[in-house]
Amino acid sequence: MRLRHKPNAIPEMQENKYIYFNPTSNKGRWKEIFGNNNPIHLEIGAGMGDFIIKKALANKDINYLALEMNTNAFVVASRKIIDEGIENVRGIIGNAENLEDMFDKGEIDKIYLNFSTPWPKKRHHKRRLSHKSFLDRYLNIVSEGAEIELKTDNTDFFDSSLEYFDEFGIDIIEVDRNLDLEKSVVTEYENKFRMKDMPIYFVRAKFNN
Repeated sequence: MRLRHKPNAIPEMQENKYIYFNPTSNKGRWKEIFGNNNPIHLEIGAGMGDFIIKKALANKDINYLALEMNTNAFVVASRKIIDEGIENVRGIIGNAENLEDMFDKGEIDKIYLNFSTPWPKKRHHKRRLSHKSFLDRYLNIVSEGAEIELKTDNTDFFDSSLEYFDEFGIDIIEVDRNLDLEKSVVTEYENKFRMKDMPIYFVRAKFNN
């Protein structure tokens, strides 16, 4: 989904106290930033924020970080955070390739990958957020026994992700190849796919630190 360029997106978010453009300066300080010792969950590729906003509103005892590169998309999420008065969400403008510069070992208790770019060409597979190249990064920031959840509409990406997890030694807890609507926190992309009667694939797994 191509988003129209929003020239004021960056200046607007720079005025938002909940959005961070230089997250590396907060490495090791995220609990301090939230002001409590609650678990911290990270969504990588938060888009316009539907998922993270719904999760935060439903789970006030969990802190949520939403990482996104596309400022045109995330400015929508930033407005929702303000409008809903949500205190347990922070947004990060950044690239997942730099996760180890943003977080200390053990800072993240759960990772969400929702409808990530599938990168279908084999030469691009290392860019997949479920690939070993990223699993190595995740292992350096997650707490002991942390979980990872993945949702996608793409069969090949899903099957490959299961293989990546297995080869990496991640324990697969739950697999669902047609996730029921009632069990899902629906994102903007998910709603689009469900309208076309496309199955939603889901896996929940646990890191073996």
